[in-house]
Amino acid sequence: MRELDLQYPTCPIRNVLNRISDKWSLLVLCSLGVKDNMRYKELMATIPDISHKMLTNTLKHLEEAHLVTRKAYAEIPPRVEYSLTATGKSLMSTIQQMIDWAQQHFEEVTK
Repeated sequence: MRELDLQYPTCPIRNVLNRISDKWSLLVLCSLGVKDNMRYKELMATIPDISHKMLTNTLKHLEEAHLVTRKAYAEIPPRVEYSLTATGKSLMSTIQQMIDWAQQHFEEVTK
């Protein structure tokens, strides 16, 4: 359990933002929002500046938050695909609004 969960167990905004406001989570969610299923290497290609370790950790955290699902296929070589859960999909319109806002106000915010 993350620290904020223990400090503020009944505060929805703190606990939800704690799960998605790190450097990589929104980028992973956006990538998965564009394509229904993605393999690990596809995700790496859409976020070229993320390290393997950070992508693995981010996917694990998003899976724990029930925003991403991981499906492993019993094939040789092994195949694993990631996709948004219904909860993750329901977040995408809000994320798109944030993207639109950021594009509109980028100059003001980054001065």
